[in-house]
Amino acid sequence: MSKIVLLAAGAAGYVLGARAGRERYDQIVFQAQNLWTNPKVQKVAKDAQDLAREKAPDLPEKLGGAAKQASESVAPTVARDDSSKPSTAASPAPEDFVTPTPAILDTHNPDTPA
Repeated sequence: MSKIVLLAAGAAGYVLGARAGRERYDQIVFQAQNLWTNPKVQKVAKDAQDLAREKAPDLPEKLGGAAKQASESVAPTVARDDSSKPSTAASPAPEDFVTPTPAILDTHNPDTPA
């Protein structure tokens, strides 16, 4: 299936990047339409759709099981993580903060000290 996707992407890239003109573009479109309407291609597409419809009802259960398994495998690691403890890093001292100088204070406000 990945070969088909690769070929389709290559064809699309060629069509978008080709400088061969309208005639070559029309040839490529015609060939793509012939390929898509080919009974073998249509059968494979229908089989893929049928398989997806068949498997879709089981998907929520499988995803739920996978999520539960993932959470169970991560839980011991999270329990050992010490990042939930309060930080012991020192807070910045008041003198570390920048105090505005009078030159950058609002001079249009009469309540601002000069």
